[in-house]
Amino acid sequence: MNTHEKYIKRCIELAQNGFGTTYPNPMVGSVIVYEGKIIGEGWHKKAGEAHAEVNAIRSVKDKSLLKKATIYVSLEPCSHFGKTPPCCDLIIEHKIPNVVVGTVDPNEKVAGKGIKKIIESGSNVIVGVLENECNELNKRFFTFHQKKRPYIILKWAESQDGFLAPEKKIIKERKPVWITNPYSRQLVHKWRSEEQAILVGTQTVIDDNPKLNIRDWSGNNPIRVILDQNNRISKDSFIFDDSVKTILFTKSEISFSAENTTFEVIDFNQNIIPQILEVLHQNQIQSIIIEGGLQTLQSFIDQNIWDEARIFIGKTSFEKGIKSPTLSKKNAIKTYIQNDELIYVRNHD
Repeated sequence: MNTHEKYIKRCIELAQNGFGTTYPNPMVGSVIVYEGKIIGEGWHKKAGEAHAEVNAIRSVKDKSLLKKATIYVSLEPCSHFGKTPPCCDLIIEHKIPNVVVGTVDPNEKVAGKGIKKIIESGSNVIVGVLENECNELNKRFFTFHQKKRPYIILKWAESQDGFLAPEKKIIKERKPVWITNPYSRQLVHKWRSEEQAILVGTQTVIDDNPKLNIRDWSGNNPIRVILDQNNRISKDSFIFDDSVKTILFTKSEISFSAENTTFEVIDFNQNIIPQILEVLHQNQIQSIIIEGGLQTLQSFIDQNIWDEARIFIGKTSFEKGIKSPTLSKKNAIKTYIQNDELIYVRNHD
């Protein structure tokens, strides 16, 4: 690992502190080095607040050193006015002579403009250090801007014999039948805190009455996205409790009003997935975790519109029930959460 890679790696480590809190902005880290020593560090903490480069520059005690330093940043410095001024202007203002960038920003508002402006100011600029690692850091942000849709994570738990749920519940209550152990369930809540939204189908809400929140973790609750073609979901369901922003897709207007719920009418006679993704893109949602049910999950799989899958296999057996989705587990990575098997699959198509 050369010197530039070492400091970009540190930028990535710093950026990860903003996981789940920077939406719709990317995670970015920045390091300032003078004569082989780090004299400043920073990362973007929250949308609307200072960017990584600003925090790094602010952290430098002796600002006169900036004129002889190198600033490292995991993502191209922004060049446009948003909620904060352009970071490239601040770098130019402080006459930082050397700039090392991990990867180019895919946002069309930036997309090379920040780098061009810094080069034109007379600074030496190096681009593409640990580029793949920097792209992976912001895979949600890149997917959103390049594919015009959220980064899609499929998640489900299945029994040892391949079922999502038993044929019949022992007690007919609106609550889930647990397949996994408490540690796996807590991990799922951590995952929810890291994504902007969570999506489930009609039957999941009818059968389980889920809250779709992160009660077993800390952080932000994801936006709830619900499919309800024929308005079958009871209005006393948790999804209508106004505790979290909720988007409900239906085929016709609903007179029911909920303070924190928006209703989106789509054509269920057509392919609904592109329609859903278009609405989510319009709402600046960069990532979504899809938790069920079978029909919803399988629809995304069959159309090959997904980025990764996270599948738990518990020790429970049902013998009969709702079969789990069919997905190729080629190149899967397996791990264990106590006695639960956890399989990660990336879609490289």
